[in-house]
Amino acid sequence: MLSAFTSSSKRLLSQRSTLGRCLSTAVASADTSAPSVFDNIVTLNFVDPSGARRQVPGYIGKSLYETSEMNNIDLGPSSVGGAVEEVRSDTWTEPLYGEGSTTGYDHVLIVGNGAQTAKPMTWVEEKVLKDYWDDDEIFPESRLASQVLVTKDMDGMTVYVPDRIVDDIP
Repeated sequence: MLSAFTSSSKRLLSQRSTLGRCLSTAVASADTSAPSVFDNIVTLNFVDPSGARRQVPGYIGKSLYETSEMNNIDLGPSSVGGAVEEVRSDTWTEPLYGEGSTTGYDHVLIVGNGAQTAKPMTWVEEKVLKDYWDDDEIFPESRLASQVLVTKDMDGMTVYVPDRIVDDIP
């Protein structure tokens, strides 16, 4: 009888020990790097035409245009259709049959951290910039804010906003 009691109590203690390990904080503390919202936010520096600088948070995966709208920075209207194409490799570019950018009002200049990590300018973006801006106003750093997606590498990048084209004439 004593041996039956001993084996059942051992089994009970074993189950309690397992339960204790499951509920223990020691197991949970092994993962020290819990994800945070701040892992998806970078700091961008916007410089307006007067030279005033403003540091704003930018969400990774959002466009520069969306970032400026969230932070009340006026870049003018943006009109964007679906993507025209997607570069899948060095030898293959997939046509997506979207119309792409249709206005060039959201012209910006991107320099500094991560500017080189932005996707290359498409032929549609280049055409729209040339249609809306004079040749002396387009630089190698020129992009449409609606076409540049924020990446983690862009933390600290500077975005220059040139003088706006008049877009409110009736």
